Amino acid sequence: MDISKLKSAFAKDIKAVKDVKGLEDLKVQYLGRKDGELNRVLKSLKDLSLAQKQKVGPAANALRMEIESALEKKLAELAKKSAPTIAKVDVSLPGKKMPVGHLHPLTQIENKIKEIFLGLNFSVVEGPEAETEYYNFDALNIPANHPARDMWDTFWLGQKENLGKMLMRTHTSPMQIRYMEKNQPPFQIIVPGRVFRFEATDASHEINFHQVEGLMIGENVNLANFKYVIEQFFKKFFGREAKIRFRPSYFPFVEPGLEVDVEFNGKWLEVMGAGMVHPSVLDKVKLDPKKYQGFAFGFGLERLAMIKYKIPDIRMFYSGDLRFINQF
Repeated sequence: MDISKLKSAFAKDIKAVKDVKGLEDLKVQYLGRKDGELNRVLKSLKDLSLAQKQKVGPAANALRMEIESALEKKLAELAKKSAPTIAKVDVSLPGKKMPVGHLHPLTQIENKIKEIFLGLNFSVVEGPEAETEYYNFDALNIPANHPARDMWDTFWLGQKENLGKMLMRTHTSPMQIRYMEKNQPPFQIIVPGRVFRFEATDASHEINFHQVEGLMIGENVNLANFKYVIEQFFKKFFGREAKIRFRPSYFPFVEPGLEVDVEFNGKWLEVMGAGMVHPSVLDKVKLDPKKYQGFAFGFGLERLAMIKYKIPDIRMFYSGDLRFINQF
């Protein structure tokens, strides 16, 4: 083949190469030792005259160098195209803020309540969720067959040796008894925790929810002390504009019993049951009711959160819906 025609053919063929394998095939086609196009030209030199050898030989070697150079350049182009694209990063741009978790709204409310009462010199104590019938009812002046037991729909757990009938606590009041059995007045405590009621769920009822129990016992504790403590609590919780009022009520473990309402956004809302600890309850823990007296109170943590944040349905706290949770 004529050197110039071979050169033109190679130039056309290398433009059509799309990948490395095609380039290797092209190299073999033109530079292969056995059947390469250029090698055939070089092998044919022996049959040429001296003058032709002096003309074709150098031209063939020059073409070899051109082909080798063109193959290397093409290989570099193909390697560059196949290399992974590296994203351009502008290090001067501000970083993206990564989402982080936060405390559940009920935990936030509980922490706020603890903070307020700790500031009023109360201690925070906790108790078991699985309770005995004695601590949940009997010691709180609610004996068996007392109609007041109907106020608490109970999850009974069965009988346990040496402990009697077991149940899931229906309120946090049992810790009143447990604490008074082991501590001598004066003291003031709150008991936050979960409680359980066997009842249908709706917008204002759940089978498990949270209560905060309060207890102050001493030699000269009276309702005036209770009024001051509760006023301070609600003013810190709802704001200085919060007002409270008492209404007479009945709970077996206090005498007299009270309902506490809070005026919030122009409305009176029932938020708490309270009263002076019943003498029979003090008798149960071997405290002289003629020497010691005090008040107790209890309120629902979800109830306060629903009022404070205008939440219409208690079940939203337990839905796991991030659209709700992330608002707090």
